[in-house]
Order: sequence, then C-alpha cells, then structure tokens
Amino acid sequence: MTRLFLPETAPVEAAVRGLALAHPDLLHLHQDPLYVTARDRDPRRRVGLLSGGGSGHEPLHTGFVGRGMLDASVPGRVFASPHNRQVYEASRAVAGEDGVLHIVKNYTGDRINFGIAAERLRADGIRVRRVLVDDDLATEDETTATGRRGTGATVIVEKLLGGAADTGLGLDELADLGTEIAAASRSVAVASRAHTSPAQGGRAFELGDDELEYGVGIHGERAARTVARPPLEELVDRMARQVLDGLPRRPDDVLLLVGGLGATTLLELYAVHDRVRHFLDAQGVRVAGQLVGTFVPALDMSGFSLTLTTPGERWLDWWHAPARTPAFPVTQPLAGTEPTR
Repeated sequence: MTRLFLPETAPVEAAVRGLALAHPDLLHLHQDPLYVTARDRDPRRRVGLLSGGGSGHEPLHTGFVGRGMLDASVPGRVFASPHNRQVYEASRAVAGEDGVLHIVKNYTGDRINFGIAAERLRADGIRVRRVLVDDDLATEDETTATGRRGTGATVIVEKLLGGAADTGLGLDELADLGTEIAAASRSVAVASRAHTSPAQGGRAFELGDDELEYGVGIHGERAARTVARPPLEELVDRMARQVLDGLPRRPDDVLLLVGGLGATTLLELYAVHDRVRHFLDAQGVRVAGQLVGTFVPALDMSGFSLTLTTPGERWLDWWHAPARTPAFPVTQPLAGTEPTR
C-alpha cells in the first residue's frame, strides 16, 4: 500500500521546520503556535497580509511568504483549517499601522477560524478585514450551500495584493481590491488519479484508466461526476471554454494559471498550457501573464486546474512587481519572446 514519506507524528510541524531551514533568509519560524512570517517587507507597506489553510497544498501558502507577497502564513493539519489561535498570533505579529488583511479560501472551517481570530483582533484594537476567494466553478450550484470553493485563484489574489500593498495602499483599499480580484477569477480542475490518503495510505478513491473526475476539489473531494477521458485537446478546450464563459464579463486580456495537482509532470502541464493558449488565441483573448507549475496541489493527486482572471486597472503592474518568496517565480515579460504559431 502506498504511503506518503512523512513522519508518523507531527508531520506538518516537520515540513514547516524544513521549509524554514531551507529559506533562512526569507522566513522566520514560530513553533507555538505554528506559523511563518517574512523576514523582510517593503517599508511602504501599511497593512500586514496573512493567509493560510490546510496543509497538503504546498507551496500554498507558506511558499508565498516573503517580500512582495504574504507577511505570514498559518498552516493547519492536512486538509484541515488552522486553529484560530494560530491566525490570531500571526496576525498580531505582522499587523501594520493600518491593520491586517486575511486572505481566506471559501471553506467552512477556514471561515469560522479566521472569523474568531478577527473578533479577537478587533477586541485588541487591531483593524482587520477579509478577502474571500471563491473561484471554483465545480461548486457553482444552487444545491451547494457554501458556494464556490477557493482554489487556484488564491495565488493570483496573493500576488496582486502583495504588489498593491507595497505601494502603500490602506486596509480598506486592499480589501476592496482583493474582493474585485476574486470576483474576476474562475477555475476548474480534473483528476485522473486520487491522492494518497495521509492517514490510511492507499488511494483515497479509485478511477478507471479511461475515467476522469471533472470538477475535483483541492482537498481531494470527488467531482459531482466521473466522465470518460477524452483526448487532451478536447478536454482542455472544454475546460478553457467553461472557465472563460464563467467569468463575469468577456475579457480582452487574462491572467492564466495552469496548475498541477501534485503528481502531474511539467511535460504534461506545458502541453496543457500550449493548448490553452491555442484556444484563447482563437477566441481573441490575450494572455497578459501566466503561471505554469504546481502551486495548489492536493498532495499527490494526478490532474490539473485552469484559472483565468480578468485584470483591472494597474493589476498587471502588481502582477509583474518583484516578489521574493520560496516558491513564486519571476514573471517579468521579456520583449520579443512571444512564440509564433
């Protein structure tokens, strides 16, 4: 039976210690309660940016702590919300002169625990607001009481808010901006193989060789339906069309994230990216910025997600602004490098 290479006790603590040891120039580790903070931030920043959630999605969120992005991240147990004490203590540690902004994925546990921490912070006189990320089209259904889940768009929200915060924007401006970014983002994901169960080992669920979970969640949640696996071009076109049509308005430009779910190779992800670009080109939609890689996995699930964001005014400046974190790549465009077809 397949098992993950994790210690039997305190696996999250061990992983976060290992991350901090690998990046001592970027991260400061706090062990009780567990969270990480950035060692450096732009002196113009007036608001602390904090995010977090269940572990198993690395590099989200701890890998995006550093100058230009998050000031702190709070990791929970695998696929479980962090405790409100973690959120509270980390928020106090990074709050700026105008308070702290929580970036929260739309899951019930995260909403509850970040909410409790926010109440405690307000009682201490610290200003706090929340940005709720809810981009997953697979749960945009009247029967889903919680609404769309927060998935790949979280990375885009964190990067854009980091760039904006470094220009000196205040708490209310950043909260409103983050809400606009989340509203302008949609995602969908598919999987051909389930993740390994962190507790029992073995696959969390079984799929046939010619089957896909269409609309899988980042906690390994099964999709509403299992479908026959089509050729890659047909699958990517279907997903890209769904996400494009799911945006609030038809865009001229987009930010694109092609994200692996844990066990998907870069060979596959770049092939997916090539097809998405072909589809968007045919639709007359320009890609103004892109990320290709594993940013929001579900442990070792085999599959990928597509995220599109319609950028607003100044968003591209913030997208290309410098960031120095363990996991966010350089995204500055180079003139004359657009491939021809």
